[in-house]
Amino acid sequence: MTKKTLILCFFILIKLTLHYVIIAPGYDLHRDEYLHLDQGKHLAWGYLSVPPFTSWNSYIILLLGNAEFWVKFFPALWGALTLVVVWKAIEVLGGNLFALILGATAITFSVLLRMNMLYQPNSVDILGWTLLYFCLLHYLKTEQNKWLYIAAAVFGFSFLNKYNIVFLAAGIVPALLVTKNYKIFTNKALYMAAFIALIIILPNLHWQYQNNFPVIYHMKLLAKSQLVNVNRIDFLKEQLLYFIGSIFILIAGFASFFIYPAFRKYQAFFWSLVFTLALFTYLRAKGYYAVGLYPIFIAFGSVYLERLFQNRLTWLRPVAIVVNLAMFVPIFMVAFPIKSPSEIARNSKPYQKLGLLRWEDGKDHELPQDFADMLGWKELAQKVDAAYARIDDKKHTVVLCDNYGQAGAINYYSKFKNIQAVTMNADYINWVPLDEEIKHVILIQNADDDDPERNKEKPLFQTIRRIGKIENRYAREHGASIYVLLDAKVSINAVLKSDIEENRWH
Repeated sequence: MTKKTLILCFFILIKLTLHYVIIAPGYDLHRDEYLHLDQGKHLAWGYLSVPPFTSWNSYIILLLGNAEFWVKFFPALWGALTLVVVWKAIEVLGGNLFALILGATAITFSVLLRMNMLYQPNSVDILGWTLLYFCLLHYLKTEQNKWLYIAAAVFGFSFLNKYNIVFLAAGIVPALLVTKNYKIFTNKALYMAAFIALIIILPNLHWQYQNNFPVIYHMKLLAKSQLVNVNRIDFLKEQLLYFIGSIFILIAGFASFFIYPAFRKYQAFFWSLVFTLALFTYLRAKGYYAVGLYPIFIAFGSVYLERLFQNRLTWLRPVAIVVNLAMFVPIFMVAFPIKSPSEIARNSKPYQKLGLLRWEDGKDHELPQDFADMLGWKELAQKVDAAYARIDDKKHTVVLCDNYGQAGAINYYSKFKNIQAVTMNADYINWVPLDEEIKHVILIQNADDDDPERNKEKPLFQTIRRIGKIENRYAREHGASIYVLLDAKVSINAVLKSDIEENRWH
């Protein structure tokens, strides 16, 4: 094994290990993770919020036992593969040991550690963006058509993970047109590659068509409930924070396209960044949507700085690595749930200054939203289990929740593996068990519920009682109530069918 390979393995080991220590004890999984894990139990070619790739990953996790170890492992693995792609890109660009170490340090200690912390499509999305750029790099260097075909496969599978990859393609196309690389559009292999990509994504497009294009419904819902609160200036400011420790490497990478003769033929990379960021800014995208742009520029910047830091400037090489690490430490202290919720709430100023306490509703709260989304779930599942255990007729009992986080958490943490928690929210609307007559319901309602007396359900059940609520004050679900509704007086199946029809996207 060569020295370079040993060093790469060392960085991969650091990367994988960090993901098991950056979340303090006391936090549960994140609300989104439960939904993605449940998708693995209901395989399909598409879902309301995401394409199918994550469900395939979840199915593997289920086969491995569904333990939290594996939930943390896979996003860390995708992050480690992103590191490997950047390492290989540096080698393609002619970088030597310093460039490799600098690039690996910049990738390992960056926002990618945060993005790879949770089991969400984001980790594979960033890997896909980096791989697509890697294929473009190879093609522009060699003009070998095989890289167009590989790029097509990368685009196709990235599309099946998250539609976000479309925005990178939308930036690359005009970037190639405005540079000397426009000749690529006269290459027949490009269109064959596009056809290959279409074949890969066709099953998902067909699913979208069959289900009345729920992605459009999801995007409208996202724009109405979340993106409306996104400030365009804040989006651009966030781009500076993501790789704050390696910002000088990125700047060097951007400059190299115009200063360093060997990199001038790669100017399409720079313009693709400009076009994609402009598109995201116009659409009021969330800041993290653009994170996948930057890893490849770390490769360019690392190689260029290696060329600059020679002879009398060689002393700057260790300085660059130390600066990278030193600038990341302050961000590390607030960007990860390494402190208990109460400690964060007591010392919230650093979080507030960076805007980390601002939630989707546009308001500041005690904890960052992602941290609050990792609390209260085990408590909820335990209280639901206590109620479920007292119901003898479990075959005709359903757990009906207010949102997908509640349903997924109950399904994940419940000691009753046959429990079926569902909701009229997200993909669970397709999974409501109506094959058996429903006689009893355990109902979970958000704290802002406008019917705490359950007047709506009183005509439907013989007995209704509130048995508890989520007590964790730091949880986003704090105050959510748990009700037991026993002995239905009417057909609950018919009621639920009506609710499904009312809440389903059209």
